[in-house]
Amino acid sequence: MPAPQGEPPVLDDQARFEIIMKHGHQDLVQAVAFNAYGDRCATGSVDGKIRVFNRHRDGMWRLCDNWGAHGGEILDLQWLPPTIYPNLLASMGIEGRFKLWTEDPAAAPGRRFSQRAKGNAKAAFETRSPRSPYRSFSMKHNDETRHTYLALLAADGTLTVLENEVPENLSDYANVDELRVCPKPARGEEASFRVQFDPNPEPCFTALRAGVRADSLSLVVAAMDAVKIYRTRPITTTSYGLQGMGRAFYLAAEVKGHRGLVRDIAWAPGNFRGYDIIATACQDGYVRVVRLDTPFSANEDGKTWAAHDIVVKTGDGAGGGSNIVNARRKRDGKPGSSSGGLITAAAAASGSTTPAGPSSLSTPASVASSLSSTTRDLVPDAGASDETGGTLLDPHGNSSAISSTATSFSGLPPIPDASTHGGGIAAGDRHWTGEAGQVRHTVRELSKLENHRTPVWRVSFDDDGQILGSVGDDGKLLCYRQTPDGSWARSSELTVMKMRMAAP
Repeated sequence: MPAPQGEPPVLDDQARFEIIMKHGHQDLVQAVAFNAYGDRCATGSVDGKIRVFNRHRDGMWRLCDNWGAHGGEILDLQWLPPTIYPNLLASMGIEGRFKLWTEDPAAAPGRRFSQRAKGNAKAAFETRSPRSPYRSFSMKHNDETRHTYLALLAADGTLTVLENEVPENLSDYANVDELRVCPKPARGEEASFRVQFDPNPEPCFTALRAGVRADSLSLVVAAMDAVKIYRTRPITTTSYGLQGMGRAFYLAAEVKGHRGLVRDIAWAPGNFRGYDIIATACQDGYVRVVRLDTPFSANEDGKTWAAHDIVVKTGDGAGGGSNIVNARRKRDGKPGSSSGGLITAAAAASGSTTPAGPSSLSTPASVASSLSSTTRDLVPDAGASDETGGTLLDPHGNSSAISSTATSFSGLPPIPDASTHGGGIAAGDRHWTGEAGQVRHTVRELSKLENHRTPVWRVSFDDDGQILGSVGDDGKLLCYRQTPDGSWARSSELTVMKMRMAAP
C-alpha cells in the first residue's frame, strides 16, 4: 500500500546527523552562519580556521573548502546576500581584524575563498582599527542601490560605519560616520560588544509616516550593559565650497533594565507590523523582547498615506552627491562642517531667528572657526578647554569636546580621546535633541523570559521574525513565539544528549 501523500519520505536521519556532527575542526566551534537559501554553512573554530559546507540534493552536507582565516579565535561569521556575485563571506577574529572572503568557483579546493594556500590565506578585503581591536561587525546590502554598509564596533566603544557603492570593487569603502557608544572599559574589566543592522530593506510604514527617511540606516548596539538604537538623519557636508549630502547617526532609543553584560542582540526581520521588535540576551539569565515605535499624530502632521508624503530619501531636496565622492574630495583637505545642534547654539548666541530646516543641518568651514568662542559664551563653566576646541553641554548635561579645525567624515565633531573624558558618558553619544531630521522613538518591553535560568549567550530570529531562539549555559535551544496579546512565550525546546549505544 503506498504511503499517504502528506507523509514525508523516509530518510536515514542518523547518517545525515552523523555527517553534520563531523565538522572536521580540531577545536571548539565558535561561530556558525548559513546563507540566505540555507544550503551553505560556514563554521569558525577557536583555532582560526573556517570550513564551508554545501548541502546537496540528497540532503547530505559535504565539505566545500577550509582555510586558516585568522591567527586566533573566530568571533563571528556572516554571509552576504546571494544577489552579489561571487559569494562573499565576512569574518572577524579575536585579534580584531575584519576580513571579507570572495569565492572563486573555478578554483581548486582549498583556494576557493582564499587567494593563496591554506596556511597563508589572503582575504579580498581586510581592515583593523589603529586604536582598539574590533569586537563585532554587521553588514547590510541594498539591492536597489547596490550599496553595501559595514558597521564595526571596537573594544573602546567606538562605532564605525563604512559604505561601498561598487560591489565589484570590495576595497573601496568610505566612512559614513564614527561615534562613541559607551565609555572605554577599564583595563581588565570583562567586556561585551555586539552590533547589528536592521535587516529590513526599509523602515516600517509608521516610521516613514513619522518622518524617518526611506533610505535611513538603523542599527542596534550592545555595549557592556547598555543597548542603544541608532538611526541616521541627513546632513549637508561642505568641501572646497561644494555642498553634498551625508548621513549622521543619532541616538533614537535606549533599552534599559539589564543587570549584566548584554551578550547578544537580534533585530526581527519583517517589519510589516508597523513597529520593530528587538531581542537581547543578557548575562543575568533573561531574554528581553522590546518593541520600538515611532509615534505620530495623524491630525497634526498634515500627511497622508500616499507614497509621495511618506517615502522621502536623503538625496531628495537640496544638495547631492555620495559619501564616497565626498570622501575622495576630503582626502587632501579638511572638511568644515558640524552638527545642526552647534548651528542652533551659534544662531541663538548671535541673536539669529532663522528657523531650523534642512539648510541648517550643518555649517561650512567659515562658521566652524567661530564655534570655539561661541561655546565658551554659552557654557563658561562647562569645563576646561584647550587651544584648539571648546566644551559643550548637551540637553542631558554631558560635556562634549568640539574641535574648530577638524571634523569627522560625517561632518560632525570628531570623537575625543578617551583620556580626555575619564569615565562618565562618552562625548560621542549623540542624544535625541529634536533637531531637523531626528524622529522621536519609544521603547516598550513586551516580554522578559527566564526559561534558561543561566546566562544567555545567543539570541536570533528566523527569516520571518515569527520565531525567536536563544541558547544559554544549559546547552538548550529554546524557541519562542508571539502570542495574540503581543507577548512572547516558549513554544519548543531542543536538547542535544550523548547516549551510549549497546552492541546487539
